[in-house]
Amino acid sequence: MDDNAITVVIIDDHEVVPAGVGVWCAQAEPAIRIIDDATRISAAWTGPGAQADVVVMDLGLQDGRQAFNDLRRLAESRRHVVVYTQDASSKTAMKCIDLGALAYVTKKEGPQHLVAAIRAAARGLSYTPPSLSGAIAADDDPNRPKLPPREIDALRAWCGSRSKPMAARSLGISESTLETYIERARVRYASAGRPAPTKAALMARAVEDGLINLEDL
Repeated sequence: MDDNAITVVIIDDHEVVPAGVGVWCAQAEPAIRIIDDATRISAAWTGPGAQADVVVMDLGLQDGRQAFNDLRRLAESRRHVVVYTQDASSKTAMKCIDLGALAYVTKKEGPQHLVAAIRAAARGLSYTPPSLSGAIAADDDPNRPKLPPREIDALRAWCGSRSKPMAARSLGISESTLETYIERARVRYASAGRPAPTKAALMARAVEDGLINLEDL
């Protein structure tokens, strides 16, 4: 067994879920290790689960308010959390992201997205599966600036390229036009109280808001 494998604790009240996720993680390349599973959130704080790289938690263990409190507490303790749930509500998804979850994956989305979310979370990075992408698109929170498609394309191209000239060529626009789109995106984030003065900061904002996935980088 690979001692450097990503480790996970699963918190879910249905026995079939840890069993199924365990199979997916064992079949992943490289494999992911499930080191504990339980029906109570306390498993994330005690025993093997306290040392897990990633906490995969359902929201249906208790009333919604307590589940959100548990998620907030984990995030504030710098634990890497992936919410894995049957709840496909956009409102719930955005609340979990606001509370610090690095990904929100519905149980209809299958192993591909859950495994990718776990891998990203282990590195402290967010992951945006289709359901969360839809929730972000529908979100009307003023703290999430609405970037026009051309600005989003510019951010994606720039973050995925080694230089602005390369990014501009990939979009078939001039470098000055690319810089205009990027600067407009910066202004929108600053106006929303989330300044992004550097490329790294702007990239982080775009990942947080689901505008860019890890595979785009």
